[in-house]
Formats: sequence, structure tokens, C-alpha cells
Amino acid sequence: MLCAALAALSLLAWPLPREALDWQPALAGAQPWRAVTAAFVHWTPIHLGANLAGCAVLALLGWRATMGSSEALAALIALPLTQLGLLLRPELLHYGGLSGELHALAAIAAMALLTRGGRERWVGAGIALGLVIKLFLEHPLGPVLRDTPGFDFPVAPFAHLTGAVAGALAWRLTMRRSDK
Repeated sequence: MLCAALAALSLLAWPLPREALDWQPALAGAQPWRAVTAAFVHWTPIHLGANLAGCAVLALLGWRATMGSSEALAALIALPLTQLGLLLRPELLHYGGLSGELHALAAIAAMALLTRGGRERWVGAGIALGLVIKLFLEHPLGPVLRDTPGFDFPVAPFAHLTGAVAGALAWRLTMRRSDK
């Protein structure tokens, strides 16, 4: 349900003026809603399509891995935290898109699966390892925007890092007592 809601909000935001919703560090204090609405801003149809595909993949993972209300709550907490982390890179003057939140969802799923036994723990370890490798290869501490072949918009790798970190922190905050 959460991924469907993220996708629906992205589609609803598509025709709206991007500059009224996107993340802008200079406006973070005066317009705090941007820490949430920025996730639903997409710069091009390819950008929107890529993030909708990511929503579909993570929805399937969440369904197959029986993610529950604790994981959904963690995802909601991670949503604004992802954009707030971008304050560490104020040279990123505008940001929009679900990719940071999608990285948060991947981190939440990995951590939840790591707490389980058997094969699920191995799946969680594989997701976590893949996420760490992806983040490392993207050089998130390098230039804030990077042209990527196949995309008609610049990618902000630091948002992927802030999303993954926000997801891990939010998961830790919402973990069930029995899991601690």
C-alpha cells in the first residue's frame, strides 16, 4: 500500500508547478513541507517512470517479505529525513524525486529481513550488500549532480545515501521491542 501511495502522489504531483514543491535548502526553514513534497516532484517523464518502476519493485519485495506496519512507519519517518539530510550538501539547490525514499525502503527491507532467520536473513544480507556497493559506486560525496547514461535528468547520488541512512535510522526507531 505504501508504494502505491508514493506512486499515486507522484502522479498527482506531476502536473503541479515543480518549483513550489521541490527541495530547496534555502527555503527549508520557511517552507518545511518541501521535506515531504520534494519526493513527489519529477523533472521528466523518464525520471517519473524510473521511480514508478522502483515503487513497483519495492512493493513486490514488501509483499513477498511480508513487511508490516513497523516498516511502513519507518518509511514514513524516513521520507522527510531523506530530504533533511540534503542540508549537508547545500550546493544541491533543487532536488526532486522518490529515489532517496526508495533507497530508504530498500534499507528498511534489508534490515527487517536481517532480523529473521534462515533464507530471509540471507536475502536481507544480499540486499544490504547490494545497496552498500551501489552507494559506493555512485560516489555520493562527489559532485552533487551527475549525468547518467539513459536518463535525461541529472542524478543526485547524495540523496540515495541520505535515503539509505534515513531508512536505517527510521527502522531502528520503529523496531518492535521484541526485535531489540
